[in-house]
Amino acid sequence: MIRGQPYIDLHMHSRYSDDGEFTPEQLVEECQAAGLRIMAITDHNCAKANAAGERAAAQAGIEYISGIEIDCTYQGVNLHLLGYGIDYRDSVFTQIEENIARQNEAAADQRLKLINELGFRVTAEELEAISANDYWPKNWTGEKFAEIILNKPEYFDHELLKPYRPGGERSDNPFVNFYWDYCAQGKPCYVKITYPALEEIIPIIHTTGGKAVLAHPGINLANHPHLLAEIVQLGLDGIEVGSSYHRPETTAHFYQQALAHGLLITGGSDYHGTTKPAIRLGEYVRPLPEKEIAAGLEAAGLLSRS
Repeated sequence: MIRGQPYIDLHMHSRYSDDGEFTPEQLVEECQAAGLRIMAITDHNCAKANAAGERAAAQAGIEYISGIEIDCTYQGVNLHLLGYGIDYRDSVFTQIEENIARQNEAAADQRLKLINELGFRVTAEELEAISANDYWPKNWTGEKFAEIILNKPEYFDHELLKPYRPGGERSDNPFVNFYWDYCAQGKPCYVKITYPALEEIIPIIHTTGGKAVLAHPGINLANHPHLLAEIVQLGLDGIEVGSSYHRPETTAHFYQQALAHGLLITGGSDYHGTTKPAIRLGEYVRPLPEKEIAAGLEAAGLLSRS
């Protein structure tokens, strides 16, 4: 597996994600400081960052690929699909955003009830206070709950929170790890959101000029490896082989899968900022040298130059 000085990161999130921190312009500044030369902002269910990101990247001399990360489902499994090279101005992305925003707002109070049933005391007022300046103001994510309860003195010794404290086994990214452990699909505080079907999203990405890439499959397909071949048949264009969530052996496995199916190979950190403090721009295990990844992106029509 390849490490070293990064120059491609195709998975990062701005404040237009429900769990992102920075403006698109700030992300470009951070990419420039990190030495990145090719970038994509892939916000959750929102394409709004792309216009500003594209302008700022052009000024910084960074090649910019438009992007989005859409929540969708296949065979009852929640997946994340990255769309690269999309026409981000297409109204279909606004429709996707508004659908998810409505559902998240409706689910917020139910999620609050379930979190408090774990033995905590979190109020709507506390959530509103830390969400006041968010683009998604009433999307009360698992990360927001974690931020509140982990900072309450009365819970410093709470048994459920010990894994997220310094030195604990889940302390590298405590907020998002709390989300995965308590609010993700199949967990005790999960509230169902009806995401669009993967079969619908792949054609949307294609008709808006983009390539459909399966995000961090080592997470979402960990218990469903047999689904990959079926998803490929639906028109999948690529796999996010390189991810900060993948161990070297996971990266190697999906690299071989991408080769076997003739798919585009991409990689990205999934950088968010303080929500995932252990993740840094450009840091992920690569399956092959970045110049070869860039060559694949160019062949797919996603780059104007290598």
